[in-house]
Amino acid sequence: MTRKKRARTVGSEGPAVYREKSNSKVDVETRERQKAKKRKGLKSGSRHSAVEDNKQRNGGQKKDPRLGSKKLVPLIVEPKKPQTKQQRRLSAEQELAMLENDAQLMVLLDRIDAGEKLGSGLQKQVDLKLDRIERLMKQLGLLDDVEEEASAPVAKSAKSKPLSDDDLLAQFENMDFDNFDKE
Repeated sequence: MTRKKRARTVGSEGPAVYREKSNSKVDVETRERQKAKKRKGLKSGSRHSAVEDNKQRNGGQKKDPRLGSKKLVPLIVEPKKPQTKQQRRLSAEQELAMLENDAQLMVLLDRIDAGEKLGSGLQKQVDLKLDRIERLMKQLGLLDDVEEEASAPVAKSAKSKPLSDDDLLAQFENMDFDNFDKE
């Protein structure tokens, strides 16, 4: 029911004029905002009540973090079995396929073919990947025999001369330890 307020208009001597006050949504929202502005701070009561309310709301959803994992922990650690030669070969083939299909490497090689100079970091990355591809191809036996024959006379002539300390150091640094098979 609407509230009627009796009010007289200024300067009128006639009968009273009634003005209706409606509770529209805008008025209600405005009053609520004003009440909220007046109330500042937390609700009155115990400081522990807010924590209990949160626990009741979450109910069974939140588990106690102190309980920990139910996963079994092995008491005896079994040593890893070394890979067989076939497994090593298979993983080398996978790595070679991954390197050959590397999109970033292909883009960098295309840039080099176009005559563009790469920065030292990118050039080093390209060199490392190409060296790894070459080692994997040697390991798998996919490398052409022509390259090996061309490098063989150089190795024979180097063996006939006594090697200096610098040559021995360079030979040691270039040695590939990944190709040593433990049998």
